[in-house]
Amino acid sequence: MGNSIVIVRSENKIITALFHERELVTIGLESEEKKVKVGDIYIGKVQNIVKNINGAFVEIADKKICYLPLSENENPVFCDGKEGKPIKIGDEILVQIAKDTAKSKAPLASVNLNLTGRYVVLTKGKPTVGVSGKISDEDERKGLKELVKPLLGKDYGFIVRTNAAGADEKDVLKEASDLKEKYESLVTQKVHGTCYSKVYSAPPSFIWEIRDGYSYEIDNIKTDDKDIYDSIKEYLMLQPKEEQEKLEFYDDSNLSLSVLYGLESKLQKALQDKVWLDSGAYLVIQPTEALVSIDVNTGKAITGKQNTEETFFKVNCEAAEEIAAQMRLRNLSGIIIVDFIDMKKEEHRKQLLTKLREEIAKDHITTRLIDMTPLGLVEITRQRIRKPIYEQ
Repeated sequence: MGNSIVIVRSENKIITALFHERELVTIGLESEEKKVKVGDIYIGKVQNIVKNINGAFVEIADKKICYLPLSENENPVFCDGKEGKPIKIGDEILVQIAKDTAKSKAPLASVNLNLTGRYVVLTKGKPTVGVSGKISDEDERKGLKELVKPLLGKDYGFIVRTNAAGADEKDVLKEASDLKEKYESLVTQKVHGTCYSKVYSAPPSFIWEIRDGYSYEIDNIKTDDKDIYDSIKEYLMLQPKEEQEKLEFYDDSNLSLSVLYGLESKLQKALQDKVWLDSGAYLVIQPTEALVSIDVNTGKAITGKQNTEETFFKVNCEAAEEIAAQMRLRNLSGIIIVDFIDMKKEEHRKQLLTKLREEIAKDHITTRLIDMTPLGLVEITRQRIRKPIYEQ
């Protein structure tokens, strides 16, 4: 069966789930009533500048206020044509939603615009070509750089994505050219736009999953909703033929796609605090305002065991694998603190961290293992792009 993306509509939400065989890997929900999405670009108006935090608050459509950190956003695209000047109250600038709302926090905006394709990302800033670190072949890296280089502009560059490895050069070049044309059109037309209006709409989350999630590993894409099917079909028309052939419309009045894959029960399970491991041990996952804590408990794993140190090591290694999977499944992000079972041997601690690094390296979202503290707590950071499941 391989890897499948399953997309269904449930009430006013669209559920997108990635399965490996029948095992749920990631799941996301997007409200159809949601107006502001990550990746959308607006003509925003600077309403306030707070010097002590070096940030600005920018208003976009529907009186939505976004936070713009000025230390990372020094060269905006001004809608009145001025260049190279500091942002002031009242300025109209192009801003892109970089991160979703986080509970009481405003969405994070950026003036460093980017347009993402399957093979490349156009990024406003330095006119250079970067290549994904996951493309390890030096000849291929060099070839991809040279391929895209002629399209560089004075204020934008490109990042070649992992999906470009082994792809047809014509497809990579065409996409980069299309993104260049789209970006230049945005910048040119800004003077004619209305303040607060949306000038670029990011694709819906199910397209994002197909394009960004695990697109090079997907064997089939299934939906039982005609509108969703048509949207995906339209997107895939711009992709190679083999990608278009992955799309399947599921039509069975006796058994819905959601029931076939057990989406509702799997979603409820992904919201539970406790996760049992095969050994009889279990995890307790508790999100808080500041961080996510994950506690590894022995449970029934040590019943009847004599060598507890070896048992603790095996349970911790099993937990490391499941923790990495749960971070992807629940879309946990920010600071994640893991309290593993205490082990006496330094060699076991080193092997555990190596195992955890190997597991989180499988994540397509930037995830870093910081270190183990003197108290035995492991610190992990995972980039926040969209809300975790419990917030969705």
